[in-house]
Amino acid sequence: MANVAVVYESKYGNTKMVAESIAEGIQEGGVGDVLVLHIGNAKLSDLATYDALVIGGPNHVGGATRTVKKLISSLGESSGKLVAVFDTYMGKDVEKAVNKMLKQLKEKAPEIEVITPGLSVLVTGMKGPIADGELRKSKAFGGTIAARVGGRS
Repeated sequence: MANVAVVYESKYGNTKMVAESIAEGIQEGGVGDVLVLHIGNAKLSDLATYDALVIGGPNHVGGATRTVKKLISSLGESSGKLVAVFDTYMGKDVEKAVNKMLKQLKEKAPEIEVITPGLSVLVTGMKGPIADGELRKSKAFGGTIAARVGGRS
């Protein structure tokens, strides 16, 4: 059975809630082992034991945060790993960080397979809350990931 680690960065808790919602969708999709982990506690050696990684963070000045970029750069040695990305954003910054994360993955970790287009989740202000319907969208994103990594469809 497949296992998935959802690694996130969150200052105000919004991105953490999205990560937990994605993980819920993955579990409901039939993936038995799903770890949700703050990026500050993530060690690449531990993440290497997971079949897939989901990496997310808030949009920070139109891109990923420094720690998210550092994690993505370190994945270059993870040949064959399955990865998906997500961000939280405000205003018109939809998919800006996600697109930059996907570009960075292609450049720094060409052996990695991106298993689904990225997800951008709208928050209504710096400290939230998450916009209506966005957590449902996050959970559905988790279901898509589960189907791609070998959960039941």
